[in-house]
This record gives sequence, structure tokens and C-alpha cells, in this order.
Amino acid sequence: MSESKPAGAGTARSGEDEVVDLCRDLIRIDTSNYGDHSGPGERLAAEYVAEKLAEVGLEPRIIESHKGRASTVARIEGEDPSRPALLIHGHTDVVPANAADWTYDPFAGEIADGCLWGRGAVDMKDMDAMTLAVVRDRLRSGRKPPRDIVLAFLADEEAGGTYGARHLVDKHPELFDGVTEAIGEVGGFSFTVNENLRLYLIETAQKGMHWMRLTVDGTAGHGSMTNKDNAITELCEAVGRLGRHEFPVRVTKTVRSFLDELSDALGTPLDPEDMEATLTKLGGIAKMIGTTLRNTAAPTMLGAGYKVNVIPGQAVAHVDGRFLPGYEEEFLADLDRILGPRVKREDVHADKALETSFDGRLVDAMQSALRAEDPIARAVPYMLSGGTDAKSFDDLGIRCFGFAPLQLPPELDFAGMFHGVDERVPVDGLKFGVRVLDRFLDQC
Repeated sequence: MSESKPAGAGTARSGEDEVVDLCRDLIRIDTSNYGDHSGPGERLAAEYVAEKLAEVGLEPRIIESHKGRASTVARIEGEDPSRPALLIHGHTDVVPANAADWTYDPFAGEIADGCLWGRGAVDMKDMDAMTLAVVRDRLRSGRKPPRDIVLAFLADEEAGGTYGARHLVDKHPELFDGVTEAIGEVGGFSFTVNENLRLYLIETAQKGMHWMRLTVDGTAGHGSMTNKDNAITELCEAVGRLGRHEFPVRVTKTVRSFLDELSDALGTPLDPEDMEATLTKLGGIAKMIGTTLRNTAAPTMLGAGYKVNVIPGQAVAHVDGRFLPGYEEEFLADLDRILGPRVKREDVHADKALETSFDGRLVDAMQSALRAEDPIARAVPYMLSGGTDAKSFDDLGIRCFGFAPLQLPPELDFAGMFHGVDERVPVDGLKFGVRVLDRFLDQC
């Protein structure tokens, strides 16, 4: 991977001017990830990104971990190459979408009601486009960042990153030589408290995951006969117990910091043991914040049998389990107690929880860039209930934050956009993000 070549300024459009078109182009490239290799893959998106980077003098590298599963990486030389480098990472894959459920075709990139609609609009082709727009603008005008920047546009994040970030970290760690900090998705978005205050949530922590397969073996037999060893009955009872179980509240340092900031913003003390009243004040982001107070385990798939008059010998379920930083052992012990001895539990995919502090020069740069574009902005730390490619980069000792800045209208259900129907991002929000990221890179 080579460094950037100088690119002269010309009559090209600014980052703000082209970010919407970049995002539309990316949305129109179907990169649906079905969790196997049955989808279209990310190769076309990787080639698109590489072309856009090459146009402004970079020499990006496309790395394909499996046929069609491709990531793009490039490095920009900074003013002071002796400083540690910064990683900006995003994924180009998206979860599938059923067009019949949507107002507009999820892969058409339609603009309506002030928003760009489509699968990936917020998860996370918006950040991919903002990054491309800022980088292209800076390189065209010859504006180097203060330190080296590594850009990574990754495959497979929606299925755990095995063929994207994990592959690069395991097989090509040299791409990230000198990188000590990173920014990525699901952070930097706004929550309007009142006309004098907007909170911007910076991700400093994320829950760990155990995607699990639950299996119960029973006695196969004829459906007309009594069978007290029915695998389906045993499994369904266990899954029902798990799905209804409410794990205890556990307040981590990040959640404590967020609650303190929120308490100050709302002018009222908050009790984490009685959060219902507080969560109702958070609108759409309540779904994101509420699940960071406790471990969770959501049954997501059930399967058993092959004929209506045959009792099967085995029943299977899948569960999406998420645990708080520092509470993995407690979570697993609770699972086994709830499920009981008949249920065999095995991981389909597991990864760690992350948590870092909300301080340092990079955080100062985030706060300064946000305030410069929004005078009523206040950056606050929060925990993501899901996971990102940061889990892989943490293995290289990289300190990771979620910072994909968006100023959002108060009525938009931002949390509902992730993996939801009618996913969309405000056009003005994309342009705001370009301005903030540009300022951030000046100070990072």
C-alpha cells in the first residue's frame, strides 16, 4: 500500500457538493449480506471506492478474502508522519431488504422529503460517502491531515466481519502499522434536548456478542402417540423462559457517564434502576440506550421437524446474545441456569465487549468540530448495544470510537433506521457530516 500522490486543485465539486451522489452510488450497488456467500458480495463497491480514491492520487489496495468478498484500503500521508496514524473505517455490506415492504426501492437511492432513501443510508454507506467526499476534497486542494490516515472500506461487517476486518487484522496487519486510534460507525449523531442544547452521542463502548445455536435432542416418534420426550416442547419452553427473562441492571462507567450528562441536560436526577420515565424522554434513541443497562438474549430463529405427523428427534433455535463490558461470565452463567440442563448451547459467532474512556486529543477534536458547526452541540459518551468492526481493530491495540457525525431532525427515528424498513438519511445531515469530518481531520 503506497502513500498518496499530490493532486492539484481544480474545478472539481466540493465534498459537500458530491457527498449525496457518492452515497446514492453506493446505495445503488447491492451489497446484501445474507451471512453466507449467497449474496452479491462487496467487490463492486470495493472497486467503486478504489476508483474514487485513485482519481485524487491515492493508490488503494483491494483485498478479496473470498470470491466477491472484497475490502479497500489506502493510506494518506500526513504533515507529521512521526505521529501515530488514525484509522477511519466503514463497511460496505448491508443487511438484505425486501423491496415490497419499502416506500421506495431500497437499492434505488431515491431522494424524497429531504432524505436519501435506501438500504445502507445510515448503516453505513452514509459514513463511507462522507469519508470519500472529505478525502477527495482535501486531496484535490492539497490539504494534508496532521498525521497519517488509513482508510478501510470493509466487507462482511453485518455477519461479524470474518471476511472483512477480521481477515485484514489476521492476514494483513501491516496495513495498520502505526495506527493507535480509529473512528467508525454509530456515533456522533444528534439528540435534540431543547432549543439550546443538542447532545451528540460518541460511542466509547459496545456490548459483546454471543450468537448461539441451542439444541435439544429428544425421542423421535409418530405424531399421533404420546411422547414425553418431545424435543420441540423442551426447546420451546426453554426459549420462552429466555425470551421473557429480564437480566439485572448493571451500570458500566460509560453508561454512568452518559446518565450523568443526560441528567445535567434534562435538569433531573436519573435512577438507573427506574429508567422507564427517562427513556420515554429519549424518543427513538431510547431503544439504543435502554439495552445498554443490562445483558440481553433475543431468540431469533426456530427450526425442527420435516413432516406434520412425525415428532422429530431434534429441535434447534438461534439466539442473539449481547453482554456488557465486564459481565460476560455472569451472562453465560445466567443463560445456562435459564435454559436448563437439556439444552445444548454453542456459539455461532462470539466477540468481546469494548470500553474506552472519553478523553484525549481525539475526543477534543470531535467536540471542537461539532461545536464549530453547531453552537449548541455537546458531545457525550455512550455505549452501543450492538457491535462493529472495532472489535477486530482492538486486537491491534487500536483505541476505537464511533464517530460518524450527523445532525438529525428531532422527529426522525434514527435507531429505527438500522436494519429497518424505509432506512433513510437527511441530505442536510450528510453535508453537515462532511463539514464536521473536515474540521475534525484538521485537528486530529
